[in-house]
Amino acid sequence: MADNAPHPDHSSRADHSLRHVLRGRRLRGAIIATIGCAIVSFGVAALLTTIFEHKQEAKNPYVRLVEVDESTTDPAPWGINWPRQLDGYKRTAEHTRTDFGGSEALPEEKSARDPWLKRMFAGYAFAIDYRDRRGHAYMLADQEVTKRVTQRPQPGSCLHCHAAVIPTYRRLGQGDVLKGFELLGKMPYPDAHAEVVKTGSSTPAVARALENGPPGTSATAPATHTEGAHPVACVDCHDPKSMELRVTRPGFLLGIRALATSSEPVPHLPSVERWRRGDRARPYDPNVDASRQEVRSFVCGQCHVEYYCGPKTTLFFPWNEGLKVEQIERHYDGFKFPDGHRFYDWQHAETGAEVLKAQHPEFEMWSQGIHARSGVACADCHMPYKREGALKVSDHWVRSPLVNVARACQVCHPYEESEIKARVATIQDRTHGLLERAASALTDMLDAIVAAKKAGATPGDLAPALALQRKAQWRVDFVAAENSMGFHAPAEAARILAEAVDYARQGQLAVVRKSDAPAAAPAAPSPAAPKP
Repeated sequence: MADNAPHPDHSSRADHSLRHVLRGRRLRGAIIATIGCAIVSFGVAALLTTIFEHKQEAKNPYVRLVEVDESTTDPAPWGINWPRQLDGYKRTAEHTRTDFGGSEALPEEKSARDPWLKRMFAGYAFAIDYRDRRGHAYMLADQEVTKRVTQRPQPGSCLHCHAAVIPTYRRLGQGDVLKGFELLGKMPYPDAHAEVVKTGSSTPAVARALENGPPGTSATAPATHTEGAHPVACVDCHDPKSMELRVTRPGFLLGIRALATSSEPVPHLPSVERWRRGDRARPYDPNVDASRQEVRSFVCGQCHVEYYCGPKTTLFFPWNEGLKVEQIERHYDGFKFPDGHRFYDWQHAETGAEVLKAQHPEFEMWSQGIHARSGVACADCHMPYKREGALKVSDHWVRSPLVNVARACQVCHPYEESEIKARVATIQDRTHGLLERAASALTDMLDAIVAAKKAGATPGDLAPALALQRKAQWRVDFVAAENSMGFHAPAEAARILAEAVDYARQGQLAVVRKSDAPAAAPAAPSPAAPKP
């Protein structure tokens, strides 16, 4: 055997070692593969289980643990069935602030920031208490303590948009909501509020099967009733049986019906246009005719609107001729109170003019803007959708889109948050600048009228100026009282304020010209009749 040839025993031992190593590697590989397959299988199973659970969760978004009905004004029982929505609603009590609004505890007086408001509202309750808005959770509590209610007599119609009041209407009207609406509106505010407290909140009696009892046996959970007044909440916007959105406020139901019968185009409300093209066999009904997207604005428009809620007649929305500021004004000018007097809200303390008070015409202003024409509902921006687990829910923390830009704005506008806020600030700052100019013109007109009265001008002398004051003041207030500072319809807000400046300066000039006019010469005596 050659010296360099491998020894047979050495070669055999090498082969054996190699096979041993290979068997070990194959065993480890098999073990790793088995463990890997087990992990993947477990992961896939867990994923499928999660997907199935989420699908089931989405298919059954809530479990009705508590029965609620049309008399359940307290949102707490609703929250047992729909906790996500109640959690959001409760957050409306939290403080938020934007440049032109806030929700702090009893916010500052607007007149402290804008002293001209006291001049504009001279003789009216808003001159003694007029604050920035707060969240929905405070809508009734703030009304109960405002000096406008505690120091001035107010009618029960004020509760139409501040309390869960429909069950009280139904009780007073013996089942007829419209009749109860009229009856409660005629009461003084303290009496009407006491009626809402008396109605309180109720839950129905419910028969439930006994888990441990014989088959077919059940026990009845008794009905409950607690006195107390609650702010607008779940029952005001949702059908307790189906949770569908619905309009409940008589003022809106009658107002939108009047708008539908008018000839004013409303391209942002396609269901109204369709109803007009139909046979009109029955009145327009938003709960029957409107799309769900429209109702997502209508439920807000029940309260965020212009309306009359004074003591002289039943609360009404002035939409018979349209939603624009001059159309509402025209309706007011042609409206007569039961005593035959032309419509007015109050007589101005400084000038004696019979003037108008705008409430909070967000729905009317939104109706003139690009968002309404684009089919964007109030809820899209103020209650945008969000994800919670597998569920897509509307955020019931109702608030300004400026404090929720990601979900309220960037879903449609793919720009940086800073850019979006800067655009809004530009619109609002420009509108506020125009508002200040209009207020200055209005104040100058008031000064001129007051000076003329002191100089001996008669009501007849001042009649043209007082008519112009009514027009100018109405337009200034329409923009000032609307809570978007022009954002809902920038061009419309600018148009309204331009008209306000024009009417105010016309009124000021009318006074000046009347004061500068030479006194009329006394009439010459008639010639004596010839003697016979």
